[in-house]
Amino acid sequence: QVQLVESGGGSVQSGGSLRLSCAASGDTYSDYSMGWFRQTPGKEREGVAGITSDGTTRYADSVKGRFTLSQDNAKNTLYLQMNSLKPEDTAMYYCAAQRARVPYYLRLSRTAYGFWGQGTQVTVSS
Repeated sequence: QVQLVESGGGSVQSGGSLRLSCAASGDTYSDYSMGWFRQTPGKEREGVAGITSDGTTRYADSVKGRFTLSQDNAKNTLYLQMNSLKPEDTAMYYCAAQRARVPYYLRLSRTAYGFWGQGTQVTVSS
């Protein structure tokens, strides 16, 4: 099964950018659908963006036009480029994977993914 390790989080000012990375190991990366989720204390984990192995994506409305998913199958790595960050983007960000093609309507649903990383913190100050 796949193991996921996130990196790239940090603290930035409003309007700044960060790029998160999710390194996958232990299985064939190209067999997986991948996603990014985020969570703040006391709230449920919410879907940010998801991508299938053939590159089709879905974004949450709150991040459309600001966040961009990409993946490098040769490096078994998923990226989330986050631009124009806002204080409300502050959260722990988690990478997720599922060894199947996750359909579009489930791509932001945490129940569609069976494997999770430990998370990386993103803090955006105003």
